[in-house]
Amino acid sequence: MEPQLARMCQGPARTLSGVIRAVLLLLTLLGTWFLMQTYFQHRWRAISLRSWLGAPKKPSSEKLPRHKCGNQRSCPQNHFAFKIISGAANVVGPSICFEDLVLMSSVKNNIGRGLNIALVNGTTGKLLKTDAFDMYTGDVTKLQTFLQGIKRGTLVLTASYDDAATKMNDRVRAYFTELGSSHVGTLGFRDNWVFLGAKGLMNKSPFEKHIKNDRETNKYEGWPELLEMEGCAPRKMD
Repeated sequence: MEPQLARMCQGPARTLSGVIRAVLLLLTLLGTWFLMQTYFQHRWRAISLRSWLGAPKKPSSEKLPRHKCGNQRSCPQNHFAFKIISGAANVVGPSICFEDLVLMSSVKNNIGRGLNIALVNGTTGKLLKTDAFDMYTGDVTKLQTFLQGIKRGTLVLTASYDDAATKMNDRVRAYFTELGSSHVGTLGFRDNWVFLGAKGLMNKSPFEKHIKNDRETNKYEGWPELLEMEGCAPRKMD
């Protein structure tokens, strides 16, 4: 009799325990659902409020500023931005950029083997003239006449292509020296050279690069690597 009575008592106890567990589980689920609803509703309101207020979106990556001629930095006031790139061997032509305008290039179809020269007004920055001179088989007197006619205050931007020295004589070298060149005196066969000078310059130009044609160090067979020079040329104020 006693064992039967014990089993009868255990039945309601187990039922009550199961009910309590079920209630606790339900309360846990309801609490979790309430917290999630509150969180996502708050997030949605925050996002909607930012959108309504026109809050700016964070860029995925900041864009770097672009400078004239693609240079690494901008020029100060009363300075002209420029970039001069020599030719590469006898395959890729040179280019001359001034104040974000390409003055000479293969695309413009105004370059040639030898010396490529652009003349710019040193006060206004206006392009005056461009020309290319064949320094391998051409007539050097044409270059002499061109250089002799440059007026005071004119900026002279020069880039070599293939060979810039075979036809060069002492008179031409003297003209470039007068324009501020320090390297034209040693310019040789197939050397690469970029230069920016000016007529009436009192000192040597700081804008010049020269690399010798040397079989031991040439990047290309028979030619040195190309030269690239960028900078800020001061405006002529007087």
